[in-house]
Amino acid sequence: MRRIALCLVLPLALAACGAEPVWAPDEAVARARYVSGNEPSITLYTVVRKLGGEGGHSGLLIDGSQRVMFDPAGTWHHPYVPERNDLHYGITEQMRKFYIDYHARETYDVIEQRVPVSAAVAEAAIKRAEKYGAVNKAFCGSSVSDIVSGLPGFESVPRTFFPNRIRKAFSELPGVTTKLHQDGDPDNNHGVLLVQKAQAPE
Repeated sequence: MRRIALCLVLPLALAACGAEPVWAPDEAVARARYVSGNEPSITLYTVVRKLGGEGGHSGLLIDGSQRVMFDPAGTWHHPYVPERNDLHYGITEQMRKFYIDYHARETYDVIEQRVPVSAAVAEAAIKRAEKYGAVNKAFCGSSVSDIVSGLPGFESVPRTFFPNRIRKAFSELPGVTTKLHQDGDPDNNHGVLLVQKAQAPE
């Protein structure tokens, strides 16, 4: 259903990794701030090819003092979601579903792995993501692993370029819950963002 941001050696027709520096103004970031009210957590999203199982992209949802999405070298965007160098603010439940919907399609699944954390760990992850900067092409897995590696409870996550290695490490973390998101829409998803943009935020 969605045009995917592939960060490894997957077909260029599907790839769109590589982010130009983006810096939303302070007022836009403040206005978009969203607090979910849920327990703090860090959620890894891995885009996986159905045939072969290759990991194509990694993204990180951090739910703490606010809920943000770190989508390194990604192509997903929304006019109601201000971005600062691959970190997206204002991730309401609707926007979280938009993100998943954008990536899941007939040839790719999205695997969601949520890990509960303390408020302090969630805040440390947000700060790391805010300081990371725009991510270059082919570095999505590397940047996600850089942010979580060394956080309390995530010491076993390796620093790696490969989304599936991060996914495997997350699968072994205490308390992790996993969901598989599938979609049968065709690969040609030209209109997905247009549909999302036409919908008002929650």
